[in-house]
Amino acid sequence: MDQIKIGCFIKELRKEKELTQEQLAEKFNVSRRSVSRWETGSNMPDISIMIELADFFEVDIRELLDGQRKEAMMKNEIEETAVKVAAYSNKTNERQTKVVRVLFVVGFVALMINQAMFLLEIKDTFLAGFLKGATFGLACASMIFGFLYTTGRMAKIMEAKRRLIEQ
Repeated sequence: MDQIKIGCFIKELRKEKELTQEQLAEKFNVSRRSVSRWETGSNMPDISIMIELADFFEVDIRELLDGQRKEAMMKNEIEETAVKVAAYSNKTNERQTKVVRVLFVVGFVALMINQAMFLLEIKDTFLAGFLKGATFGLACASMIFGFLYTTGRMAKIMEAKRRLIEQ
């Protein structure tokens, strides 16, 4: 509990009602000095007075104890949630970028091997034909998976797969 924050909030609420410290003190049968101490955070009102203050200022007791209105608390919570979502999104984007880079490198290397085999005019044997087809297929597969990852379709495919497995 932050007494200074609570005190500032009490002061803010008092000023909204256009009351002086003395008028507020009279309303709650305390001294003006007590109200001053509440507002500076050097002292706190008794719990019974806190409840009366909350009723008088038409705020929730939790708002009074937190030293801010619910809207301010909700705004803070929304901001924290937005930061968490952004961090999660950044982490997902970083992972996606790494996957696409790996796919690009694998595809590029496979394509270069395939082209080298054609340029070197390697004798057509079963193994050579297999390697030419495999490298070309790997290059094409890398491009397709890269496309699926960058468009977000891969996530949809994985979700559909997960649902099928759960059934």
